[in-house]
Amino acid sequence: MEVTEIETPADSMDSSLVFHVVKDVLGFVLYMHQQIPSILQDISAEFDALHTEYKELEVVPTQAEVASSRRKRLGRMREVKLGIRRLQKFMDTFSGLQTSLQLMLSEVPDIQGIILVLGASPIRPQHVYELQFSHGRVVPGGACNFIRSRAAEGLSRKVIRALISKGVGSASYTGPTKLFLMVRASSSFNLPLHFLPKRDFRYSKKIIPFRLQLKCRARKQEVDNPHDDSKSASSSINSTDSTSDDLIWFQCRHAIKGLASKTPSMEE
Repeated sequence: MEVTEIETPADSMDSSLVFHVVKDVLGFVLYMHQQIPSILQDISAEFDALHTEYKELEVVPTQAEVASSRRKRLGRMREVKLGIRRLQKFMDTFSGLQTSLQLMLSEVPDIQGIILVLGASPIRPQHVYELQFSHGRVVPGGACNFIRSRAAEGLSRKVIRALISKGVGSASYTGPTKLFLMVRASSSFNLPLHFLPKRDFRYSKKIIPFRLQLKCRARKQEVDNPHDDSKSASSSINSTDSTSDDLIWFQCRHAIKGLASKTPSMEE
């Protein structure tokens, strides 16, 4: 099975770097599969702007309002409120997923595998994206502020270019669906409010996943054995046949549902 390898010049991958790469890939996948009308940054800015405008419209005018102006203001308030309601659930779910991912990475900074599943359920997906991480030099534990670094920015650009080159999102739009986040961690991992254990997780064999292996440059130099590389490439993080029985899959409770699109196809 083909695995696309991507290298970062950093000698280690900390929790912040992994978080921002996963977040960027998630947003890109949603956008390219037409589950959101614009990129995440634009949706977040639109949501904040709607809230700001609604608060401004709620302010009682200092002077007596003429009937026509009042009707216009109330009409705009209704439009803004509908816009907020349309985005509210999506933004709440996305915020919950971000929080869950940060909490997970704070407890398991050396996470080995993450899967993004786009479809009606994790076991019946339309598209699957597997991210494997080779963390390189061990980084001492501690609190993580999840600030976006230049290394995260650079690695995200490489990953997104790789996704584009493989034609991500080229399939026809089939309507709004869900995106599920799966993480592989020790069976002792315990965040029940955010993750549910899915020990026997497997998706349909009919689906060909897109696999990315993210490596540190230092790590790549250490593991410079073609036999090891072929072994790594031939194994999938989807398999439950791991050398460590302690590793199982966990499903994030926050599944993102795509926003209904008014247009059947995305403009290039």
